[in-house]
Amino acid sequence: MKFYLASGLENRKLVQYVRDRLLQAGHHQTYDWTKNERATTEDALRDIGTAEWKAVMESDVVLVLLPGGRGTHTELGIALGMQKEIHLYSKEKIDPATATTFYYVDGIQHHNGSIDSFIDAIVSIEK
Repeated sequence: MKFYLASGLENRKLVQYVRDRLLQAGHHQTYDWTKNERATTEDALRDIGTAEWKAVMESDVVLVLLPGGRGTHTELGIALGMQKEIHLYSKEKIDPATATTFYYVDGIQHHNGSIDSFIDAIVSIEK
């Protein structure tokens, strides 16, 4: 499986943990944005944005780890538009009163609880 991990910069360590577990299971990441520093120029923003867009397009599965930032929701939108398989993870159940409507589009799989349970579920689905 080719996967893309979408999340906020504040979740860098969690994203790296999920990445490492999926790579160990034999899956392939389309782009590792955690290697980037925060972009501060137009050129850097363009380059990173283009790389992330291409990575979402090339992926089989998009994994969204909440909480996310602006880019996370853009990547979610690209994945929805491309009809990608999407898995949305949040440690706690998402409160519909404060969530974005796009979390509830048909086809998005919701996962709550421990991150290890989420990873195990993804690995078992994709075998």
